[in-house]
Amino acid sequence: MKTYNFFILICALIMISSCEIDNYDEPNAFFQGTITYNGDPIRVGANEVRFQLFQPGFGNSGPFDVNLDLNGSFSGRLSNGEVKVKFIDGQGPFKAKFVNEQQGDTIFVPLNGDTVMDIEVLPYYMVRNPQFGKAGNNITASVSLEKILTGDDGRDVESVTLFLNATTLVSNNGDYNIAQSNADLGDLSNLDFSTAIPDNYNDPYIFARVGVKIVGVEDLIFSPVEKIAL
Repeated sequence: MKTYNFFILICALIMISSCEIDNYDEPNAFFQGTITYNGDPIRVGANEVRFQLFQPGFGNSGPFDVNLDLNGSFSGRLSNGEVKVKFIDGQGPFKAKFVNEQQGDTIFVPLNGDTVMDIEVLPYYMVRNPQFGKAGNNITASVSLEKILTGDDGRDVESVTLFLNATTLVSNNGDYNIAQSNADLGDLSNLDFSTAIPDNYNDPYIFARVGVKIVGVEDLIFSPVEKIAL
């Protein structure tokens, strides 16, 4: 009899626990924005850079991984309440901004319905003045680099590359480029490229983008994607 009563008690506790989990509100707040520097988007590779959102108390104490789009934008559906934004060490061609001694670089965002908020970071470099064109069977490009982080936080440039692809998904990922060439790094304020269009490429357009690889940083920072008529 005691065993039976104990079994009933366990079942009741499981049912109560299940009800508590099921009674959490469905996500009802759409959180979106862009990772920026002084209002300029931080453009990254396809499916390469992510950060984390934490919202304890809604049945999941772990983080939600959020991937950045090519133009640095992000979006996610959460519940109303406070959200904690945390960048992952080693992710992205930038450093998170220091908030204060208590928070470090963690950002707290109050959600009350759909919320749009850009998040400012400190990139190592920004790609400036991108220009693209076509000369014969080549795609040409020129850019200048602006160094943002200096001193102990500064890094050198490892390479600067012009990537071509048949779609708007253009990056250093081998699945997202069909041709590439590196610039001579002699003058970072005036970099020039010329990349041959593959001989078997027959589409009326091609898409181009310049990416910057920074020493010791896995993820590249990019120019906007350019659509070029052939």
